[in-house]
Amino acid sequence: MIYLIIFGFFVVFGYVGFSKLYTKPKVAPFPKEWRALLKEKVKFYRSLNPIKRNKFRKRVMKFLAETNVESVGFEMEDLDILLVAASAVIPTLNFPSWRYRNLDTVLVYPDAFDSELEFSKSQKDRNIGGMVGSGRLKNHMILSRKSLRLGFSNKTSKGNTGVHEFVHLIDGEDGSIDGTPDILLTENYSKPWISLMHKEMKKINAGSSDIRKYAATSEAEFFAVASVYFFKRPRLFRKKHPELYKILKACFSPIVEKEKKAA
Repeated sequence: MIYLIIFGFFVVFGYVGFSKLYTKPKVAPFPKEWRALLKEKVKFYRSLNPIKRNKFRKRVMKFLAETNVESVGFEMEDLDILLVAASAVIPTLNFPSWRYRNLDTVLVYPDAFDSELEFSKSQKDRNIGGMVGSGRLKNHMILSRKSLRLGFSNKTSKGNTGVHEFVHLIDGEDGSIDGTPDILLTENYSKPWISLMHKEMKKINAGSSDIRKYAATSEAEFFAVASVYFFKRPRLFRKKHPELYKILKACFSPIVEKEKKAA
């Protein structure tokens, strides 16, 4: 009898503890006043049909329920919070159950910062707009508010700091940020991707590619830079880099690809 009571105790309280550990956070409804803001500021959102827009808004709120977004040294506006969430959702919209398991908090700094995470105006070497944290900042992302906003306001550029850093997180889901995300690249595309990536990096170094030079610094940066180009300027990217476009399309739109094969 005593054993049964003890067993029951562990079953009940173990279940409660388990439930708390895995309970999904409550997702708030999308604020009405954010709709116009999202449509005005996020071009990617404007390109979506009504069904996808509704899905995007829900995913924004899901991300905000799962992730802390905090400002450092200034008071954040709704736009800043919205752009952080949009940056997270853009590359994962076609993954219904996606959750950034390697992220707890996004810290937003007022401006660019240095390698010591200092953003004082007296610093001359403040040239970092965003980074994925490590060590004591593991599961953290740091973004510059100025860079975050510029990535969405500059319509002609091929860069977006927010999306860039979230692509790094996606790349790191397999344990290594190396430009070849196992979670996205199927066996059919893995080798072709590596081959195309190295070929394009050589072109960048030779000055014969329109992909940003930063992409040639490493495979990880190439994947992030090319992915941002894919999301921000899809038509131009498809025209200039059809083979890269095809692989990234398969990576970030797996549902669409499966539907095409089934048709």
